[in-house]
Amino acid sequence: MPTNATAAILATAALSLLASTQPARVHPHVFAEARLDVVLNPDRSLKSLRHLWRFDDLFSSTVLLEFDKNADLKLDDSELQEVSKTVFESLAEYDYFQLVTADGKEISMKPPAQLIANYEQDQLIILFESEPKKPLKLTGKVDFGVYDPTFYTAIDFVEDKNMAVDGGLPSGCSSTVIRPDPDEAIAQNQSKLTDAFFSDPTGTDLSKIFATRFELTCTG
Repeated sequence: MPTNATAAILATAALSLLASTQPARVHPHVFAEARLDVVLNPDRSLKSLRHLWRFDDLFSSTVLLEFDKNADLKLDDSELQEVSKTVFESLAEYDYFQLVTADGKEISMKPPAQLIANYEQDQLIILFESEPKKPLKLTGKVDFGVYDPTFYTAIDFVEDKNMAVDGGLPSGCSSTVIRPDPDEAIAQNQSKLTDAFFSDPTGTDLSKIFATRFELTCTG
C-alpha cells in the first residue's frame, strides 16, 4: 500500500489531468489505448462517433486512489458516476479530444449526451458517443482523429483495425489510417511551431498535426 504522502501526490496528478489545470509539456504523461467507430446513417451521412479509451495502469490507479471514497479498493457505481462527471466537464473545452474535417474544413461535433466510466482489470475505461452539429455526407475526404491539444494524454490506436466504420465500409468509399511521423510533421509545420507552442501547446491548437487519423475517401 502507498504511504499517505505518495497517495496524495498520485491523487493530485490524477486531478491535474482530469481538471486540466496544469500547463502541459511536449510529451505525454498519461497513456490510453483507444478504439473509434464511425457510425453511419443509411444515406451515408455521419450518425455518430463512438469512442472507447482504456487508460494505463498507473493513471488508472491514481483515479482509484482519488475517487475511492469508501477505501474499499474498487470504484462502485456512485464513485464511477463522479469520475464520469469530472472527465465530462474537464474535456468540454477541448471538444472531447475529437478532430473531424471534411476536405480540410473542420466539422463541429455536439457534446456527448453522457460519458460512461468503468473500472475493469485495474484500468479506467471511458466510453462516449457524439454526433455532428450539422448533417455530414461522406463525400470527398473526411478525416476523424482523436488528440489531446495539451499533449498531456497520448491517445493511441494500437492497431489500424481500432479505427473503423461500424458495420463495414459503404460502397464507393475507401479508408486508410494515417499515422503522422512526428519529425516530418514538425518539419512541414516549422514556420508555425514557435517557442510558445513547445512551452504551452494549448495556446496554439497545433498538436492536431500529430494526431492519428482515420480517413475516408468517398465518391458519388
